[in-house]
Parts: sequence; C-alpha cells; structure tokens
Amino acid sequence: MPKVYNWQIGREMDYPYEGRYPRWQFAAVFNINRCIGCQTCTMACKSTWTFSKGQEYMFWNNVETKPYGGYPQHWDVKLLRLLDEVHQKEGLTMSWDASQKDGARRPYGVYEGLTVFEAAGKRYTPEGHQRALGYLPTDAEWRFPNIGEDVATPYEGGPFGLSKEGARLPEHKTWFFYLQRICNHCTYPACLAACPRQAIYKRDEDGVVLIDQARCRGYRKCVEACPYKKAMFRPTTRISEKCIACYPRLEGRDPAITPDGVPIETRCMSACVGKIRLQGLVRIGEDGEWVEDRYNPIYFLVKVERVALPLYPQFGTAPNVYYIPPRWVPRAYLRQMFGPGVDEAIERYTAPSRELLAVLQLFRTTQKVIFRYEIIEGEKVFETTIHGKPWAMYNDTVVGYDKNGQEVVRVSVQEPFHVRPPQHWNSI
Repeated sequence: MPKVYNWQIGREMDYPYEGRYPRWQFAAVFNINRCIGCQTCTMACKSTWTFSKGQEYMFWNNVETKPYGGYPQHWDVKLLRLLDEVHQKEGLTMSWDASQKDGARRPYGVYEGLTVFEAAGKRYTPEGHQRALGYLPTDAEWRFPNIGEDVATPYEGGPFGLSKEGARLPEHKTWFFYLQRICNHCTYPACLAACPRQAIYKRDEDGVVLIDQARCRGYRKCVEACPYKKAMFRPTTRISEKCIACYPRLEGRDPAITPDGVPIETRCMSACVGKIRLQGLVRIGEDGEWVEDRYNPIYFLVKVERVALPLYPQFGTAPNVYYIPPRWVPRAYLRQMFGPGVDEAIERYTAPSRELLAVLQLFRTTQKVIFRYEIIEGEKVFETTIHGKPWAMYNDTVVGYDKNGQEVVRVSVQEPFHVRPPQHWNSI
C-alpha cells in the first residue's frame, strides 16, 4: 500500500491510494457539553434529505446517548473488538506515545497501533482480503436510531439509590452524554478505499466525500468499511447513499439566503438549538497539511487551542468533524474515544483563555460560514479561582467574517440584558 501522512496519529500509515488533497476541507466542531439531545438537527436533515421511500431507517445525522446508545447498534464497540483481535494476533497494543508531541503536525503524539487499513492487511476473511477492517451491520442493528437514549451508567447509592456525596467534577459516578454524528468527510475515507467501483470521491473544492450513484452497484463495501457506519444502503434503489454536507449550501447557491454567493452552514448545523455546532472550511496544502490560518475559528479550536478532538483517531481515516469532550465523563472512556488529547482539551475548556471564551460565542450565531474572526477587547466583568488558579472574564466582542471578508456577526462575551420599558411590561 502507498504511504500517507496522518497528522492525527502523528505518523505515516498505509492507505490504498496516493494522497490527493482538496484546496479547502469541510470541517466542523461540536461542543458536547452544550448538547441537550433535542434531535432538532436529526429532523432537519431527515426532512431535507432522507424522507423518501427506502430511506426510512437512513439517518445521515443522528444524536446517540453514550455509553449504551449507537446507530447502528454497537458500531464502535464491534469495530474496536475487531481491531483488538488483530492487535492480539500480532502481539501489538492500541497505544499512544504522547511524549512525541510536536506542535500542529503531531499534536497528540504518535499512535503505535494499527489503523483499520493496516489491520485489514493482516486479517483475512472467508470473503477475501479487505482494504479496510470492518463489518456489515445486521438489519436488526439499524432498527432503532434512539436506542439507549438518556440511559446512564448504574450507580449503587444509599437508600433509594441516592448518593450522600452528590456529583462533582472531574467525573460523575453515574453519567451519560450525547454524541452528535454526521459523516466525517475524512481525509482518508475508508468508504472510498473499499469501493471496488471507485464510485466514491472527494471533491477538490471542499473535500466533501460523495458517492457517484451512476457508478454504484450496491456492493455495500462502503457500508462494511466505514468505521463510523455513515455510508448506508438504500434497498429500493439498491445503491448506497450518505451525508453530502449539504454541498449546494457550501457553494452558496441559495439566492434567498446568500445572494452574494458565500458558503452557508449545513441544515443540521443551522438548526442546532443548543448552539453546539460551528462549521467551517480550512485551507489544505499540497502535502495534505492544514495551511496555517491563525484566525480561522476551526483552525484555532483544533490546531491552536486544541480543545476540539477527532472521533476515534486511531481508526486512521483522519475525520474532519471534531468534538469538545464532555467534562463529567471518566477520562479513560474519553481517551479511547478521542485520543490522548482529552485531558488537555478539558483543562483548557474548563478554564478558557480570553481568546477561547470569545471564539466559543461564535457557535450558531449565523448561517454563513465564518472564515475569519477578530476580537475587540472589553472590560473585566468577573474573576474567580479555577483549580486554585486565578481566572478572569472580559466582556470582549468577537466579530466574524465570511469568505468575501464581509462582517456577518458581532457578539459579546457577556450577553446584553434588556429591560422592557414600564408601559410594555405585560405585552408579548
């Protein structure tokens, strides 16, 4: 297999194709700490893209409750088990060497285990060689998109199950969290690698991964190979479908919303009630690395502040959807899900820097994709101590600009408080 460099695992890895990279890459950050599990994003996507016959069980966007939920059921547990079997056979472990951290090129250290592509080369199935380690979910595993919703881990408390100690950070004794999932539009997609028809491709202009339905023959190799199970088979047409990142909106082709033709956010992003989502586009160099763009909010959150982490980076696909991990969940669980950057990410989110606190205000403030931000400093409005260290909040104003450099949003850290005049107290 050719070698490609994957900065998320800090090393070169095997991939069936030579590296080819878009000019811009679709990317997003989800703040798990803010999600209320309302499923508004799910239904926004469902009512736009998957409302037709044969798509009844097709959810390009879903919100599942961890640790027990998943769609399809057990998608991550089953793949982690398959990976573990290969590692045990080869005498290896899925471990990280965090001592080899090296800035933006190797932010989490080096993953010393096997990716799904490397593991596939060491594991043969009755059907033959796989390009990416994976499995086909059963029909039963696709039945319930919300199975396990709001189900927490058990806790043996006192009488009536009540805890005398209560809950406190850094982790709760009983916990769950919502995991928001769409197609990650990976830099090294497993679905693309596995397709025998070469029907799957990444767009040069934005890195969105699409299926050419004229070439697809419904072999379901993409469904088998995608570690996140975001390629789905439609039985009525007998071809596969997947999230398209609402690419007409990325192209700015909706004159009602963007007469100036600038990119706007996807349906799931723009419908988010909890303001947990921030979508963007990051510039990609010829070597596949992110071009330094200090004041692009996605670049800042992922590469500079490092509070947003990839989902299961050890799979090796280099996903382009990133998560700010939840503060209350046991760290061991989060490390196996988001990698070794979890502790640093939670520490920085818990006591955010002045700049981070301002950038966090940009989440879901406009439908237009923000390409650049600037911060206008304000006065100090609050100070306290966090983990024994002094911390202060400033009422800074953050300004976001679109692709054309036009201002699209201006919001302050401290939400303004408006008092209704006396003559309008009882009016709606």
